[in-house]
Amino acid sequence: MSVQLIVSILEKLEKMHKSLLELSLAKTELVKKGDMEGLDTIIKNEQSHVAAIEVLEKQRLQMVTDYLRAKGIALADTPTVADVIEAAENQEERNQLNELSNQLLLVIADLRKQNELNQQLVFQSLKFVNMTLDMMRPQPEQINYSGNQTADQNNAAKKSIFDSQA
Repeated sequence: MSVQLIVSILEKLEKMHKSLLELSLAKTELVKKGDMEGLDTIIKNEQSHVAAIEVLEKQRLQMVTDYLRAKGIALADTPTVADVIEAAENQEERNQLNELSNQLLLVIADLRKQNELNQQLVFQSLKFVNMTLDMMRPQPEQINYSGNQTADQNNAAKKSIFDSQA
């Protein structure tokens, strides 16, 4: 088994995460504008990206497992690329794997920061909407009546315009 297969998967993972980061950046602008239709489209694209990343991650895990087994290395709970780096035959493969894993980690860190920003923007938007709705709703003091007003209305309702004895 070759390290190049793992390298190929890592490159695909990095590409998909970069694409997801671009979508996240676009989402930030759409949230700022309040473009709900555009936001819906971006979210659908993100979901397809996440599904593709999950498939690639399963492939990476399988390839790492196969590589380590082929080398006769006992597997830990979840074998990682770091385990492959340690088991790689030459320094060039180690350097390539190390560089790719570091690049992927940087993209994932940027993606996390962007998602946190998007989450905060959405939260602030919801707070603004709730505040606006609260201002538009009548206040409880305007709805409640005092005891005297309620009794007068009940008495008026009991008196009828028509005389039922006539």
